[in-house]
Amino acid sequence: MLKPRAVSPGDRLAIVAPASPFPREAFDRGIDEIRRLGFIPSYDDSVFARRRYVAGSPETRAAAIRSAWRDPSIAGLIAVRGGYGSTQVLPLLDPEEARRARKPFVGYSDLTSMLTFLTIGCGLVAFH
Repeated sequence: MLKPRAVSPGDRLAIVAPASPFPREAFDRGIDEIRRLGFIPSYDDSVFARRRYVAGSPETRAAAIRSAWRDPSIAGLIAVRGGYGSTQVLPLLDPEEARRARKPFVGYSDLTSMLTFLTIGCGLVAFH
């Protein structure tokens, strides 16, 4: 298993939505908590995309994850929430890109497919 790089207060963390949409109020509370812990949340407007029961198209959601992996200023990724839709992004992710990035990914609820992709498919440590 490849261990992710450690994150420290002051690091930028990408906030991504690989699965379900979410209430804006809950998102804002989470952003406040990330800041309170000393991290700098980073996200773009695609995190608020909606497409029926998921947070935007699979392409939009995968692009946000891949962009965070490629961005050297991002230390790790946090998923806003879980949900069924995470399986839709898996074919659009590059295991080698994830391995090269070695950035921690934190997710919960029904992000099991994403966490399994990272641990078994990429040989990385992920956090549930």
